[in-house]
Amino acid sequence: MRTEQGSETTMRGGGMRSRLVSMSLLAVFGVIALKGAAVSLSGTSDATGVSSVFEEPVRRADILDRNGALLATSVSVYSVFADPRAIGDDDTVARELATVLPDLNVETITGRLAKKQQQFVWIERGITPRQKQAVFELGLEGIGFREESRRAYPRGTLAGHVLGYAGSDGNGLGGIEYAMDDRLAKGGDPLVLTIDANVQFSLEAELSAAVGEYEAESGAGIVMAARSGEVLGMASWPPLDPHRATQLDREDPALLDRASGAVYELGSIFKPLTVAAALDAGAIRPSDRFDVREPLVIRGRKISDDHPINGRVTPMKIISESSNIGTIKIAWQLGSRRQQEFFSSLGLFSRSPIELAGSAAPLLPERFDELSSATTSYGHGIAVSPMAFVSAYASLANNGETVSPTLLMAPTNKRAPKRVMAAPTAGLVTQMLREAVIDGTGGRAEVGGYRVAGKTGTAEKPIPGGYSATDNICSFAAIFPADSPEYVVLIVLDSPKAGDDRGRTAAWNAAPTAGRVIERIAPILGVEPRFDDPVKPGGRVRSVSDRRGTTL
Repeated sequence: MRTEQGSETTMRGGGMRSRLVSMSLLAVFGVIALKGAAVSLSGTSDATGVSSVFEEPVRRADILDRNGALLATSVSVYSVFADPRAIGDDDTVARELATVLPDLNVETITGRLAKKQQQFVWIERGITPRQKQAVFELGLEGIGFREESRRAYPRGTLAGHVLGYAGSDGNGLGGIEYAMDDRLAKGGDPLVLTIDANVQFSLEAELSAAVGEYEAESGAGIVMAARSGEVLGMASWPPLDPHRATQLDREDPALLDRASGAVYELGSIFKPLTVAAALDAGAIRPSDRFDVREPLVIRGRKISDDHPINGRVTPMKIISESSNIGTIKIAWQLGSRRQQEFFSSLGLFSRSPIELAGSAAPLLPERFDELSSATTSYGHGIAVSPMAFVSAYASLANNGETVSPTLLMAPTNKRAPKRVMAAPTAGLVTQMLREAVIDGTGGRAEVGGYRVAGKTGTAEKPIPGGYSATDNICSFAAIFPADSPEYVVLIVLDSPKAGDDRGRTAAWNAAPTAGRVIERIAPILGVEPRFDDPVKPGGRVRSVSDRRGTTL
């Protein structure tokens, strides 16, 4: 009886032990399964590098033009990575990958795979779905994929310098992408620019055509709303493709934004500002006359006009005929101190506050003596960015007030307008600029119906040791419509060449380019044409497009 009870007790104890062992094994296997799942998702417990790389990124915010057109967005792409610890023959794996990823450098990838102390290395970023499938079909151990976000610019090179570009990690590296990186990286609502894609396209098209037609080395163009400071178009040539920007050599000319990141001696487009300063200070009157028949000699330097102007002329004639001599005499009446104060108030002595990190600082004379005061009055010896100049020039179209230029529809630090001259002064100088187009050096900028006012500028190009005898910086600064100013256009061409039917001064190249830009963008901007202006004897060409390729 005891034997049976002992045997039963032994059986029961054995069954209990079996159940305990089974439960323990199940628990162990459960822990192993959970651990395996965790490893498959995040790597081993010490895989801090992998987990940090695989943090889900926030989708970078889109960039839109003022009308909602998409300029920059983020798209999903795949990237290939490897765990070197799981790779056997590094060279063989690298060569197999190169068969489907032809841009791979086998030696470089072999070197990465050889780092067995690491658990994560990139093989290639941003591959196509077809390439991903091809890599997958190789069946290689230790190779994985990661879905990432990449920046895409659906309009190609349009506004390339404005937009800038982002790197493979999504960080902004140039233009607005860099300047507004924190805002864009947070995702959320799109960033809306003041750029009008249609105006931008027209500006870029005409700038590119001008560089080709006049054989210029490079160029820049800006269209600005004078009252708000909103930049509607901003172009630099050579153009920049944001998709390829990271692949370019650091010295590639396409990387330089010539509209805001370069400075030029812009020449005679400074003359209206000198005249405005003198009129506003009461140093001269519109009816005053100046003798411009004889060249001036200042500190041994002879200063003359490009073409002779007979007799004593008014400030209006000085601007329309672009007289260096007359402008210097007006500057003498103004005085060097007041000249500097006026230019400084316009922002010409500092970087443009445009929302771009590469905004260039001006190059100013070491000291404003008699010679530098004379030359800066007509735009020599002082180099500023086109963006800085167009902002200063816009004060003439904005009743004498300057506004900060902006690329953002909702700028966070918008400054109040600042008065730099009386409204009547600005209006009077704008009338002088209209005369310069009707009956002066700016005639080739005229556009029938749109009442263009503007000034040519031709400056010898600085070279090491002095100035070039053959190359010029040619510019044209325009305001339209002249009788109710709303917009400012600036065109700058670097070293345009003379042709059989044209010279190499701004009257022959920058002026007609500005006119063609205005002809294209005025309807886009809703400017109503008016054809009731009086026609001078001989008539005026109503459309600057008629002039391209013709002899005038």
